[in-house]
Formats: sequence, structure tokens, C-alpha cells
Amino acid sequence: MNAPTTAQHLMPAIAQRDVPQVLIDTLKAHFGDRCSTAMAVREHHGRDESAYTTVPPPAAVVFCESTADVAFTVKHAAEHSVPVIPFGIGSSLEGHLLAVQGGISIDVSRMKKVLSINPEDLTVTVEPGVTRKQLNEEIKSTGLFFPIDPGADASIGGMSATRASGTNAVRYGTMRENVLGLEVVTASGEVIRTGTRARKSSAGYDLTRLMVGSEGTLGVITEITLKLFPLPEAVSAATCSFPSIEAAVHTTIQIIQMGIPIARVELIDENAVRMVNAYSKVSLPVQPMLLMEFHGSPASVKEQAETVQDISSEFGGQAFEWATTPEDRTRLWTARHNTYFAGLNSRPGCRVISTDTCVPISRLADCLLDSMTEVEASGIPYFLVGHVGDGNFHFGYLIDPNNAQERATAETLNDQLVARALSMDGTCTGEHGIGLHKMEYLVTETGAGAVSMMRTIKQALDPKNIMNPGKIFLD
Repeated sequence: MNAPTTAQHLMPAIAQRDVPQVLIDTLKAHFGDRCSTAMAVREHHGRDESAYTTVPPPAAVVFCESTADVAFTVKHAAEHSVPVIPFGIGSSLEGHLLAVQGGISIDVSRMKKVLSINPEDLTVTVEPGVTRKQLNEEIKSTGLFFPIDPGADASIGGMSATRASGTNAVRYGTMRENVLGLEVVTASGEVIRTGTRARKSSAGYDLTRLMVGSEGTLGVITEITLKLFPLPEAVSAATCSFPSIEAAVHTTIQIIQMGIPIARVELIDENAVRMVNAYSKVSLPVQPMLLMEFHGSPASVKEQAETVQDISSEFGGQAFEWATTPEDRTRLWTARHNTYFAGLNSRPGCRVISTDTCVPISRLADCLLDSMTEVEASGIPYFLVGHVGDGNFHFGYLIDPNNAQERATAETLNDQLVARALSMDGTCTGEHGIGLHKMEYLVTETGAGAVSMMRTIKQALDPKNIMNPGKIFLD
């Protein structure tokens, strides 16, 4: 399999549809100042953390505060065949929220109620604007937590729409495994429910799984029911430095293949360590490093940690340091999560082109090392981080957005990486989604037949193509 050789996905097809004034007037009459056509507001809702900087903003932004608000907006937009684009926090990396066909941005950030907590069932139901940190703060008193941690304090709606993952996925899974049910506004403005609070069901098509990861192209998510987990009795985090990336990766593979129930195992290369040290004012050893976390009883955590320390030593791991207090652990993981911003800070004015391939754990070392060789040869500044416990890693290529050659080089590196991952039975995107950036790769990965089936579903559920159009599929 070969990844695309063109960089056409860097220049998204922009085809702005007409937004009739009568629609704007209807929305303003209904929502008042919660419907904004101010340029500053529109521009804020017309950009994300992707490398795309030239897409015009939406025609208007509606700040919804209820499911009824969303349904009203979608229903009236549908009458005029005007696109609608869900907006949560704006932290997406692949251009998901950009208005490539114009239309109305539906901002759900004010829909941030935790609707019901059911500690005895280990479930919670939230509105889409609730953020990961807010959720865990509000349920802390129950002794439960929601483990999916993509780094950014993303909205639960956005995390569901992109099938997000993160540092805890190796133990707790991704959004795919942890969303039980949804409330969704369809392309006609109808409100439907998918799933229940039951842990399993054999009733009909699995619409919940269809919507999780649909990137706003099939409907707008307005409620999410999630699985929760007991806060572990004991938590311990550790860092371990290695003489090489290879040694760190082989340590990870050994940990996973031995079945050690480690909660997190993150890889950062020495470039990332250097950037994080400067940005977060920490003093981690400037070497490839694994950041690990262990959850369980005091005895099991101790046993896991000792076993991992022994494995690490076999591969030259040294400077094993523990972070056992909540403050130390928070400081450590905050520094890790700030890697993206540390990278931006290391080269003022740059943009990050971020990769997110995922491969079977047995192929991780080969994929990673071959890709590193290519990056080193390119001369492009970069950093490497990875949720390597599940075979997922990210290069952050730091490019000058005004330098066409740098951008082309970074995209070539991305193409080569994706081609390598696909040849190893991996994926072009482990957690960021398709958006604008990876539409060509989707066809390469899944095949024309599978994409045709996806298109058929899209056409059936959204015949006017108003739900976040121009994403996922090449038109």
C-alpha cells in the first residue's frame, strides 16, 4: 500500500455555499445575541490547532445552551441546505471544525451540565460542552473517575466525535469502548437516542459506535453517557531514562507482552524532553524517556513497578525516579501534556504538523525507528511523543508556515510514515481522526469498497450534505 504522493490535502477544497439572509435573520430573532456574525467571533470559530490557516470563517456562530437550541439551528439550516459545523473547544488537529463550505458554527461550549451521576452503575451522563477536567472534578466525591485523557482539556462532545484516546488507553481503552449511549440531533433537526446505560445490548444496529468517531458528519451530539471507573486505591508514577529510543520501545513491548496492567506508558524523545524542560521549567534528564503510571492496590502497584523496573534495567534504563504524591504526578503529566505547546514555543511563529499513526505493538520498534531515520535526514525540527503502550506515537514537525519547502518536506515525511504504518497492518490515525488532512489516506487504508459504504451511510442520513461537509471523504 502506498500513501498519497500529492499534498493536495494541504489545500482543502473551499466551496462556500450561500447562506441566505433570511436564515441569519431567523437565527438572530430566535437567539438574540447568542447568534453572532461579528468577524472576531467567526474567526475564532474558523480555526483550530491544525496547520490550515487559509480557510474562511463560518457565516455565523450560534451559542447553543440546550438540545432544543441545536435542533432549532439544524432544522432551519436544513431548510436552506446550509452547512452546520459543531464546535466544542477548538482543539482538533486535522481541520475538523473549519468551514470549508461555509455555513453556521454550532458552539456547544455552554452546554456543560453534568446531567446525572450513577455511582452504583459506574455511569455518568453529560452535555457535550463538559470538559474532561470539569467532569473529573464534579465526580471526584463519588470515588470514581473518567480515564480518557487526550492531553488537551477537550470537550466530551469533541472527544466522542473524534473517537479520542490518550495516555490511559493502554489500560482503560478509548472513547469507542467508554461511550454507552448518545443523544444526537440528526441532519433534519430530529432528536434521537442511541444506546442506554446498560453495559451491553444486542438491539439493532450499533448507532452509538457509528456516531462515535463520525466527526460531526452524521449529526450533532448533545448528550453522552459514559462509563466510569473507581479511583485506584494506590497510584504511582515513574520516569525512566534510556540510552536510545530503541531501548525504550523494546522495554515497552516487553511490558505489554508480559501482560503487566500498566495504566500509562508514554515515550518522549530527547528533543521533547529539552522542549518540555524549557517550557514547563522542569529538569528531566535530556535522554529518551518513558513516563509510566501504575494503578491498583498498594501491593499490586508495588509489584507492577518492581517488575517494570527490572525490565527497564535489562534494556539499559536508568535514573528511575518516582512521583508518588498527587502534586508530583500532576506536575509530571502536565509537563507531558504540554509537549505540543513546548514544541510551538521552541520555534516562535511555527506551526506543528502532527502525525498519529498506530501499529501492532510487535511492529512498533521497526515503524518508529525507520521513521526517525527519515526525520533526522530531513533537517526539519521535530519532537516525538507516543502512547506507546498501545502502539500509537506522534511526530510533531515544527515548520515555518510561510516556507513552502518546509511544509512540503513535512508532508512527505507524513506520507512515508503513513505508508509504513499501513504496510504493517496499522492505521493512518490512531486518535486525531480524518478531518481534512487524512481523507486520501482513508481510501488507502480501508479500500474503495469500505469508503463507498461509508458514503452510502452519509448520503442516507444527510441527503443535503449539511453536516460538517467536506470532511472525511474526498469529493
